Amino acid sequence: MGKVIEKVKITNLLDPTKSVEVEAVVDTGATMMVLPKDIVNQLGLEKIEEWSLVKVQYADNHVGIKEIYGGVKLELKGRIGIFDVLAENEGSQPLVGQIVLERLDLVIEPSTRKVMPNPRSPEMHMVEIFMATAYRVVDKRNRFGLFPI
Repeated sequence: MGKVIEKVKITNLLDPTKSVEVEAVVDTGATMMVLPKDIVNQLGLEKIEEWSLVKVQYADNHVGIKEIYGGVKLELKGRIGIFDVLAENEGSQPLVGQIVLERLDLVIEPSTRKVMPNPRSPEMHMVEIFMATAYRVVDKRNRFGLFPI
């Protein structure tokens, strides 16, 4: 399909005066949003907690440990969502992964290599929720209702 690059606006959720517009690679093979550490610092983002370290696997299969920062408001193609970001080395390319695309209900048009609203819901993003109907049976032998009798 080729490289897909889109302009995104990223704002610190806790300090809306800190905002940047960057060109980001949109990669359906990536999971989450990635920002270089210099942009993370420019936005004044903070690590989520000590547990914010995650193991990452790169396209060349090597593995590294990176920090998660949050939260940012991301604007892309007129849609807005709140996300955490993975911090990459300074000077690296900002990246938008599949979680962002799914949450904002955006798709990539292969022929133009452009991000666009999902044609099934062009006016606003749609979130799919699949639920099974639960039932509960309670009697003296099964007072917590965990298993039907």
